[in-house]
Amino acid sequence: MTRRGNALDGSVALVTGAGQGIGRGISRALADQGASVVVADINVDTAAAVAAEIEADFGDGRALARRCDVTARESCEAAVAFATERFGHLDVLVNNATWTRSFVPLVDTTDDDLARTLDTNLWATFHTMRAAYPHLSASARAGRVARVINLCSAAGTEGHAGFSAYAAAKEGVRALTKVAAREWGRDGITVNAICPYANSPAMERTATERPGRIEKALKRVPMGRLGDCEADIGRMAAFLAGPDASYLTGQTYFVDGGVGMVK
Repeated sequence: MTRRGNALDGSVALVTGAGQGIGRGISRALADQGASVVVADINVDTAAAVAAEIEADFGDGRALARRCDVTARESCEAAVAFATERFGHLDVLVNNATWTRSFVPLVDTTDDDLARTLDTNLWATFHTMRAAYPHLSASARAGRVARVINLCSAAGTEGHAGFSAYAAAKEGVRALTKVAAREWGRDGITVNAICPYANSPAMERTATERPGRIEKALKRVPMGRLGDCEADIGRMAAFLAGPDASYLTGQTYFVDGGVGMVK
Protein backbone atom coordinates (compact mmCIF):
# COMPACT_ATOMS: atom_id res chain seq x y z
CA MET A 1 0.00 0.00 0.00
CA THR A 2 1.30 3.46 -0.89
CA ARG A 3 1.50 5.95 1.95
CA ARG A 4 -0.75 8.99 1.68
CA GLY A 5 1.63 11.51 3.22
CA ASN A 6 4.74 12.20 5.29
CA ALA A 7 3.65 14.77 7.87
CA LEU A 8 4.85 12.49 10.68
CA ASP A 9 8.10 11.22 9.18
CA GLY A 10 10.57 10.61 11.98
CA SER A 11 7.90 10.67 14.68
CA VAL A 12 7.28 7.89 17.17
CA ALA A 13 3.82 7.12 18.54
CA LEU A 14 2.52 4.90 21.32
CA VAL A 15 -1.12 3.83 20.95
CA THR A 16 -2.85 1.89 23.73
CA GLY A 17 -5.69 -0.52 23.07
CA ALA A 18 -4.35 -0.74 19.53
CA GLY A 19 -5.04 -4.39 18.79
CA GLN A 20 -8.44 -3.75 17.24
CA GLY A 21 -11.04 -1.17 16.29
CA ILE A 22 -10.28 2.50 16.81
CA GLY A 23 -6.82 1.85 18.22
CA ARG A 24 -5.93 -0.18 15.16
CA GLY A 25 -7.35 2.52 12.88
CA ILE A 26 -5.37 5.25 14.61
CA SER A 27 -2.16 3.20 14.51
CA ARG A 28 -2.54 2.63 10.79
CA ALA A 29 -3.38 6.28 10.09
CA LEU A 30 -0.31 7.46 12.01
CA ALA A 31 1.90 5.02 10.12
CA ASP A 32 0.30 6.19 6.88
CA GLN A 33 1.65 9.67 7.65
CA GLY A 34 5.13 8.34 8.35
CA ALA A 35 5.16 7.64 12.10
CA SER A 36 6.74 4.61 13.70
CA VAL A 37 4.17 3.07 16.03
CA VAL A 38 4.24 1.00 19.20
CA VAL A 39 1.03 -1.01 19.04
CA ALA A 40 0.19 -1.64 22.69
CA ASP A 41 -2.60 -3.93 23.84
CA ILE A 42 -3.34 -6.34 26.65
CA ASN A 43 -3.75 -8.99 23.94
CA VAL A 44 -0.26 -9.26 22.47
CA ASP A 45 -1.46 -11.49 19.65
CA THR A 46 -3.85 -8.88 18.24
CA ALA A 47 -1.20 -6.22 18.78
CA ALA A 48 1.29 -8.29 16.81
CA ALA A 49 -1.23 -8.77 14.01
CA VAL A 50 -1.78 -5.01 13.71
CA ALA A 51 1.97 -4.35 13.80
CA ALA A 52 2.44 -6.91 11.02
CA GLU A 53 -0.27 -5.17 8.94
CA ILE A 54 1.51 -1.86 9.35
CA GLU A 55 4.85 -3.38 8.43
CA ALA A 56 3.36 -4.96 5.32
CA ASP A 57 1.46 -1.87 4.20
CA PHE A 58 3.77 0.99 5.18
CA GLY A 59 7.28 -0.41 5.46
CA ASP A 60 9.52 -2.58 7.60
CA GLY A 61 10.71 -1.29 10.95
CA ARG A 62 7.66 0.94 11.32
CA ALA A 63 5.70 -0.91 14.01
CA LEU A 64 6.35 -2.94 17.12
CA ALA A 65 3.85 -4.81 19.27
CA ARG A 66 3.90 -4.48 23.04
CA ARG A 67 1.74 -6.15 25.67
CA CYS A 68 0.37 -3.49 27.99
CA ASP A 69 -2.13 -3.92 30.81
CA VAL A 70 -3.20 -0.32 31.27
CA THR A 71 -4.79 -1.11 34.64
CA ALA A 72 -1.26 -1.52 36.04
CA ARG A 73 0.87 1.60 36.46
CA GLU A 74 4.08 -0.39 35.97
CA SER A 75 2.84 -1.74 32.64
CA CYS A 76 1.97 1.76 31.39
CA GLU A 77 5.39 3.04 32.39
CA ALA A 78 7.07 0.04 30.77
CA ALA A 79 5.26 0.66 27.48
CA VAL A 80 6.50 4.25 27.40
CA ALA A 81 10.04 3.09 28.23
CA PHE A 82 9.82 0.42 25.50
CA ALA A 83 8.89 3.02 22.88
CA THR A 84 11.78 5.29 23.78
CA GLU A 85 14.29 2.46 24.05
CA ARG A 86 13.38 0.86 20.72
CA PHE A 87 12.83 4.01 18.66
CA GLY A 88 14.96 6.55 20.54
CA HIS A 89 12.21 9.00 21.51
CA LEU A 90 8.44 9.41 21.91
CA ASP A 91 6.48 12.19 20.21
CA VAL A 92 2.83 11.10 20.19
CA LEU A 93 0.83 9.38 22.93
CA VAL A 94 -2.67 8.11 22.14
CA ASN A 95 -4.71 6.88 25.10
CA ASN A 96 -7.34 4.65 23.52
CA ALA A 97 -7.55 1.55 25.72
CA THR A 98 -10.92 1.21 27.39
CA TRP A 99 -13.34 -1.08 29.19
CA THR A 100 -16.82 -0.78 30.62
CA ARG A 101 -19.93 -2.81 31.34
CA SER A 102 -22.54 -1.30 29.06
CA PHE A 103 -26.26 -0.66 29.46
CA VAL A 104 -26.22 -1.03 33.25
CA PRO A 105 -28.40 1.32 35.33
CA LEU A 106 -26.51 3.40 37.87
CA VAL A 107 -28.17 1.61 40.80
CA ASP A 108 -26.98 -1.75 39.41
CA THR A 109 -23.41 -0.59 38.75
CA THR A 110 -21.11 -2.31 41.23
CA ASP A 111 -18.06 -0.94 42.97
CA ASP A 112 -15.98 -3.34 40.89
CA ASP A 113 -17.57 -2.04 37.68
CA LEU A 114 -16.63 1.52 38.59
CA ALA A 115 -13.14 0.61 39.79
CA ARG A 116 -12.28 -1.37 36.65
CA THR A 117 -13.70 1.30 34.36
CA LEU A 118 -11.74 4.02 36.14
CA ASP A 119 -8.58 1.89 36.09
CA THR A 120 -8.81 1.24 32.35
CA ASN A 121 -9.74 4.76 31.35
CA LEU A 122 -8.88 7.52 33.83
CA TRP A 123 -6.04 5.96 35.79
CA ALA A 124 -4.48 4.48 32.65
CA THR A 125 -4.50 7.86 30.93
CA PHE A 126 -3.01 9.53 34.00
CA HIS A 127 -0.22 6.97 34.29
CA THR A 128 0.79 7.01 30.62
CA MET A 129 0.66 10.81 30.41
CA ARG A 130 2.80 11.21 33.51
CA ALA A 131 5.34 8.68 32.23
CA ALA A 132 5.41 10.23 28.75
CA TYR A 133 5.76 13.86 29.83
CA PRO A 134 9.58 14.10 30.01
CA HIS A 135 9.92 12.41 26.61
CA LEU A 136 7.31 14.66 25.02
CA SER A 137 9.04 17.71 26.47
CA ALA A 138 12.32 16.52 25.00
CA SER A 139 10.66 16.04 21.61
CA ALA A 140 9.32 19.60 21.67
CA ARG A 141 12.75 20.96 22.58
CA ALA A 142 14.23 19.00 19.68
CA GLY A 143 11.76 20.60 17.27
CA ARG A 144 9.60 17.51 16.79
CA VAL A 145 5.86 17.25 17.38
CA ALA A 146 4.81 16.59 20.99
CA ARG A 147 1.23 15.42 21.22
CA VAL A 148 -1.22 13.69 23.55
CA ILE A 149 -4.53 12.49 22.12
CA ASN A 150 -7.07 11.04 24.54
CA LEU A 151 -10.17 9.13 23.45
CA CYS A 152 -13.32 10.25 25.25
CA SER A 153 -17.02 9.67 24.68
CA ALA A 154 -20.39 11.31 24.18
CA ALA A 155 -21.53 8.94 26.92
CA GLY A 156 -19.94 11.46 29.25
CA THR A 157 -20.65 14.72 27.46
CA GLU A 158 -24.31 13.82 26.95
CA GLY A 159 -24.86 11.57 29.99
CA HIS A 160 -26.01 8.39 28.27
CA ALA A 161 -28.29 6.21 30.38
CA GLY A 162 -26.73 2.89 31.30
CA PHE A 163 -23.16 4.20 31.17
CA SER A 164 -22.63 5.84 34.56
CA ALA A 165 -19.16 4.37 35.21
CA TYR A 166 -17.98 4.94 31.66
CA ALA A 167 -19.38 8.48 31.51
CA ALA A 168 -17.68 9.39 34.76
CA ALA A 169 -14.36 7.90 33.66
CA LYS A 170 -14.37 9.55 30.24
CA GLU A 171 -15.32 12.96 31.63
CA GLY A 172 -12.44 12.53 34.04
CA VAL A 173 -10.18 11.96 31.05
CA ARG A 174 -11.53 15.11 29.40
CA ALA A 175 -10.81 17.11 32.56
CA LEU A 176 -7.30 15.68 32.68
CA THR A 177 -6.88 16.63 29.02
CA LYS A 178 -7.73 20.28 29.70
CA VAL A 179 -5.56 20.53 32.80
CA ALA A 180 -2.57 19.05 30.99
CA ALA A 181 -3.15 21.35 28.02
CA ARG A 182 -2.85 24.36 30.36
CA GLU A 183 0.14 23.03 32.25
CA TRP A 184 2.10 21.63 29.31
CA GLY A 185 1.42 24.25 26.65
CA ARG A 186 4.54 26.23 27.47
CA ASP A 187 6.54 23.04 27.00
CA GLY A 188 5.29 22.83 23.42
CA ILE A 189 3.03 19.84 24.10
CA THR A 190 -0.55 19.84 22.83
CA VAL A 191 -3.21 17.74 24.55
CA ASN A 192 -6.58 17.10 22.89
CA ALA A 193 -9.51 14.70 23.09
CA ILE A 194 -11.54 12.91 20.44
CA CYS A 195 -15.10 11.70 20.99
CA PRO A 196 -15.68 9.15 18.20
CA TYR A 197 -18.78 7.52 16.78
CA ALA A 198 -17.42 4.63 14.80
CA ASN A 199 -17.96 1.06 13.69
CA SER A 200 -15.84 -0.32 16.51
CA PRO A 201 -16.00 -3.82 18.02
CA ALA A 202 -18.19 -2.38 20.79
CA MET A 203 -20.65 -1.14 18.19
CA GLU A 204 -20.57 -4.53 16.49
CA ARG A 205 -21.37 -6.25 19.79
CA THR A 206 -24.25 -3.85 20.35
CA ALA A 207 -25.62 -4.65 16.91
CA THR A 208 -25.50 -8.36 17.72
CA GLU A 209 -26.78 -8.20 21.28
CA ARG A 210 -29.40 -5.47 20.78
CA PRO A 211 -30.91 -5.86 17.33
CA GLY A 212 -32.23 -2.66 15.83
CA ARG A 213 -30.42 -0.34 18.24
CA ILE A 214 -27.72 0.72 15.78
CA GLU A 215 -30.26 1.30 13.01
CA LYS A 216 -32.28 3.50 15.37
CA ALA A 217 -29.16 5.40 16.42
CA LEU A 218 -28.15 6.01 12.82
CA LYS A 219 -31.33 7.99 12.28
CA ARG A 220 -29.78 10.68 14.51
CA VAL A 221 -26.59 10.89 12.44
CA PRO A 222 -26.75 13.60 9.75
CA MET A 223 -24.11 11.76 7.71
CA GLY A 224 -26.21 8.61 7.85
CA ARG A 225 -23.40 6.22 8.74
CA LEU A 226 -21.02 5.14 11.44
CA GLY A 227 -17.47 6.45 11.21
CA ASP A 228 -14.66 4.33 9.88
CA CYS A 229 -12.03 3.56 12.51
CA GLU A 230 -9.13 4.39 10.22
CA ALA A 231 -10.43 6.75 7.54
CA ASP A 232 -12.42 8.96 9.92
CA ILE A 233 -11.16 8.57 13.49
CA GLY A 234 -7.61 7.59 12.59
CA ARG A 235 -7.07 10.45 10.18
CA MET A 236 -8.39 12.95 12.71
CA ALA A 237 -5.87 11.63 15.22
CA ALA A 238 -3.12 11.82 12.59
CA PHE A 239 -4.04 15.45 11.90
CA LEU A 240 -3.92 16.33 15.61
CA ALA A 241 -0.57 14.56 15.84
CA GLY A 242 0.90 16.49 12.95
CA PRO A 243 2.57 19.88 12.56
CA ASP A 244 -0.56 21.59 11.20
CA ALA A 245 -2.26 21.15 14.59
CA SER A 246 0.46 22.91 16.59
CA TYR A 247 -1.90 25.66 17.86
CA LEU A 248 -4.77 23.36 18.85
CA THR A 249 -4.86 22.25 22.47
CA GLY A 250 -7.29 21.57 25.28
CA GLN A 251 -10.10 20.85 22.83
CA THR A 252 -12.59 18.03 22.38
CA TYR A 253 -13.28 17.02 18.79
CA PHE A 254 -16.53 15.18 18.07
CA VAL A 255 -15.78 12.94 15.11
CA ASP A 256 -19.34 11.65 14.98
CA GLY A 257 -20.97 12.51 11.67
CA GLY A 258 -22.80 15.39 13.36
CA VAL A 259 -24.79 13.30 15.85
CA GLY A 260 -23.56 15.40 18.78
CA MET A 261 -25.26 18.53 17.46
CA VAL A 262 -28.66 16.87 17.12
CA LYS A 263 -30.76 17.16 20.27
